[in-house]
Amino acid sequence: MANHLDTGKKGEQLAVQYLTDNTFTVIFANWRYAHYEIDIIACRDEVLHFVEVKTRRSKKFGLPEESVSKKKLQNLINAAEAFLILYPEWKRVQFDVLSIFLTGNNNAEFFFIEDVYL
Repeated sequence: MANHLDTGKKGEQLAVQYLTDNTFTVIFANWRYAHYEIDIIACRDEVLHFVEVKTRRSKKFGLPEESVSKKKLQNLINAAEAFLILYPEWKRVQFDVLSIFLTGNNNAEFFFIEDVYL
C-alpha cells in the first residue's frame, strides 16, 4: 500500500480513538453511499457530527487542516445530505475537521476544528 494511504488509514484509526476519548459515540467510519464518502460520523449531546479527517507526517505541503478546501467541504455537505435522507431522525448536525500531525516517533498532535462552514 502507498505510504500516503497508510498515513490516512492510521489517521482515521487515531481519529476514532480521539473522538471516543472525547465523549463522542462513533456511528460510522468511512461511510459510503454512491460516490459520497464521510470519514467519520459521530454523535455527542444529540448533535450529529460529520468529521473530515486529514493526516500528515510532514509539513512540506502545509498543515493537515490547510488541505481542506471549499470543494472538499461542499462534498462533505453533499454526503451529509445523502446520509440525512437515509437517517432523517437527526435534527442537529455539525461539520468538523480533525487534523492529525504524526511526528517522527509516531506521536500524534490533534487539532479539532468544530462547526466549520462555507
